Amino acid sequence: MFVLTVAAENQVPLIKGIHHPPQSTATVSITIIDVNESPYFTANPKLVRQEEGLLPGNVLVTFNAQDPDRYLQQTIRYAKLSDPGNWLKIDPVNGQITTIAVLDRESMYVKNNMYNATFLATDSGVPPMSGTGTLQIYLLDINDNAPQVFPKEVEICERPDPNAINITAIDADINPNAGPFIFELPYSPMDIKKNWTITRLNGDHAQLSLKIGSLDDGIYTIPIQITDSGNPSMSNTSYLRVKVCSCDMNGYCSGVAPIIGTGLGTGAIIAILLCIIILLTLVLMFVVWMKRRDKERQVKQLLIDPEDDVRDNILKYDEEGGGEEDQDYDLSQLQQPDTLEPDTIKPVGIRRMDERPIHAEPQYPVRSAAPHPGDIGDFINENLIYLNLMNQVKV
Repeated sequence: MFVLTVAAENQVPLIKGIHHPPQSTATVSITIIDVNESPYFTANPKLVRQEEGLLPGNVLVTFNAQDPDRYLQQTIRYAKLSDPGNWLKIDPVNGQITTIAVLDRESMYVKNNMYNATFLATDSGVPPMSGTGTLQIYLLDINDNAPQVFPKEVEICERPDPNAINITAIDADINPNAGPFIFELPYSPMDIKKNWTITRLNGDHAQLSLKIGSLDDGIYTIPIQITDSGNPSMSNTSYLRVKVCSCDMNGYCSGVAPIIGTGLGTGAIIAILLCIIILLTLVLMFVVWMKRRDKERQVKQLLIDPEDDVRDNILKYDEEGGGEEDQDYDLSQLQQPDTLEPDTIKPVGIRRMDERPIHAEPQYPVRSAAPHPGDIGDFINENLIYLNLMNQVKV
């Protein structure tokens, strides 16, 4: 509560005869109603300097927030809002921050040696209010990365005059854990030092050159041992791919394919293997489908009644009537058709499945052995009609 005394006075003096004091006063009381306000971190951002390589489970710092509502009995709870590398955790009660991963200065989440994480503080008011705070971790470098040769692939002329190529080293660490570097050729295999020599130009560069002029054109893998200046120092053997070739007058290699075309990459090999696996899978699925189809056909054949099978009632004859063979008649037998003896006499109702159906054949009158010449034409016509009927039955 605030208590104010307010005075009111006329700017112009009162006229004579007015019996009032020159001013009037009043007391004003102001009551302030409290509302819930957001908690705040006293140090925002909070900077911490820490050497990289800190293992998980170590306490890094305690990051506390204050509640401006001093007369309210409220509690504050903490939570993690942003942690790009998922390296940290915070105790929800006391705000203690602990590592859950190794702090790495060379990580993609670190910019200019600085790692940023944001935390949230929330009170228990109604409604609850919250505030954010940023923790900045400045990571100090340690010598935890070995140097590498750069570039990885080079070209060098072998003829007409042997020449040299300059190389350097790259190190993810920074000074004093990087250069100057020491470049050396290993003693094994023996032909490395026999054919090649390396000369240090300065702390970061060296020169690789051929010792002999009779080295065949081709692509060679040269091991180079590089040591940095850290304490303790780190050494690493990098492999440099060198294309040795005969150069033209302009100094360009000729006669050897580019290094990039010497082999298939990992992605191409994986793609080829995937295609082979897919092809084999399709072939296997086709074989399984064919076997299942054959099995279904066999089951259907077993379920069909042989008497209902239409295929057994279809007769095929590779004969045609009306040709020259059908016109080669034996007139003596045509005159006496009843004298012909059947090849076989079968009981009624017994026949082969591929035999023609038995139809009633027309009966012809018995003629004498020596017919009248005038009856021969009629006899031939009647038998022609009979042959036509038989051909129709066959069809």
